[in-house]
Amino acid sequence: MAGPLREFEDLHVSVDDVIYMPGLEASPEKPHPFVYFISIHNDSAVAVTIRGRKWVVHEDAGEIIVVEGSGVVGQNPVINPGEHFSYNSYHVVARSARVSGAFFGETAGGEWIFARIPEFRLEVPQGA
Repeated sequence: MAGPLREFEDLHVSVDDVIYMPGLEASPEKPHPFVYFISIHNDSAVAVTIRGRKWVVHEDAGEIIVVEGSGVVGQNPVINPGEHFSYNSYHVVARSARVSGAFFGETAGGEWIFARIPEFRLEVPQGA
């Protein structure tokens, strides 16, 4: 990244759904898979390219997992003014957890920005 990074108020992230999916592959150490659905809305007057993301997963037992990477689901989507980008992905946990983070991007004018991902829960059902 070049230049300062600032929070971009006109880029909004929504967590559209979170679903416990016990049928997905998971390890014995982290047996609880969740699929989450995310939308990134561009309410600004400039196009934004998503360049990366950072997730922070706080498991209820105290473990903290940080997941960082380039793009979103293998893409660097360009979100034009008034448009949105939606995707789904998954995460596996040992216990219930709270998740938050941010998407990092670049405006059409070359400004580096970020938008916060609102905190949400991965709630393991009782008896699971």
